[in-house]
Amino acid sequence: MGLVAATTIELASVTTLLLLLLATPLAWWLARSPRWWKEVVAAIAAVPLVLPPTVIGFYLLVAMGPAGPLTALLRPFGVRSLAFTFAGLVVGSLVYSLPFAVQPLRTAFAAVEQRSLDLAATMGAGPLDRFRSVAVPQARRGFVAAAILVFAHTVGEFGVVLMIGGNIPGRTEVLSTRIYSLVESLQFGPAHAIAAALVAFAFVALLALLLVDRRLGSVA
Repeated sequence: MGLVAATTIELASVTTLLLLLLATPLAWWLARSPRWWKEVVAAIAAVPLVLPPTVIGFYLLVAMGPAGPLTALLRPFGVRSLAFTFAGLVVGSLVYSLPFAVQPLRTAFAAVEQRSLDLAATMGAGPLDRFRSVAVPQARRGFVAAAILVFAHTVGEFGVVLMIGGNIPGRTEVLSTRIYSLVESLQFGPAHAIAAALVAFAFVALLALLLVDRRLGSVA
């Protein structure tokens, strides 16, 4: 059980870190760009919210298989397949949890005061400096919300990680798929223990999100 929990935490941590890095520029562009077609991009980024996880998992499995297009791009680097690997789980989690990073960050960036950015520009700050010194501090609630939501959502993933990872013990098995295996073998006691722990974790994560958001809002 310890190895399964460690794999779950590692997957959620790596996914959260990478998504904060990848979603930040996308969310900034969606929040500040005047382009009309940005909503098309926003809709694409939000598709995982409405698609069944098995659909996402199926297409990612095809893309990351030995003959898949993603594997073909990585083959020069010695990658033969990402399916049924931890790296594949990370890719699937990035796609499936993307909206949970983009949406709170976009909302936070949209609330950044343009006057503050303009003032920083008049003082000689470049675009990157304005983003780092003005936008990021004002959007801190969005970063906290994104981190908590992505981490919690990744911990609770099932359909995508099951299809991509194959639920291989010691390699790609996580807590959600362990419950599935236990129920299949009629071990309801251990399944209940893990399920109850995940319910408690979900509650704590949401409570932390509300409390932190309230705290940051009060000092804004």
